[in-house]
Amino acid sequence: MGTHFKGSKSEVNTLNAFIKLMRATDSLTNRLNRHLAEANLTESQFGTLEALHHLGPLNQRSIGEKILKSGGNITMVVDNLEKQGYVKRKKDPNDRRAVLIHLTKDGKTFIEEFFPKHLEKIKEEFSVFTENEKKEIARLCKKLGVKEED
Repeated sequence: MGTHFKGSKSEVNTLNAFIKLMRATDSLTNRLNRHLAEANLTESQFGTLEALHHLGPLNQRSIGEKILKSGGNITMVVDNLEKQGYVKRKKDPNDRRAVLIHLTKDGKTFIEEFFPKHLEKIKEEFSVFTENEKKEIARLCKKLGVKEED
């Protein structure tokens, strides 16, 4: 369902595109989050484990930048992952003031086993698109995402 707004054709098209984008995002996020919940993870916890797996140890600020979350949120995410035994805080050997977040052995094992399963879920979701459509969606989302503020 689109907008009920009675404006110019451009306004109606813009609102319809926005509504469909937001509904698709919410639907996709809800379906993928169910898969994460089955593994007792939040989206932020998964993003943190995935970033550490692919990038190596990071400080909390860097993790927040990678997964687009605030510092306070990342502190709680790291606290919870630490309680689950997936990450450990260690002093940065290059900066005594800094702390790096590392995957533990259990965390590494978990993300190495879980990531391919989650990727399969994402691939299932995107199977409705051709390879060219996936590239076009990526291009359009990047165009929208990097738009400069006025």
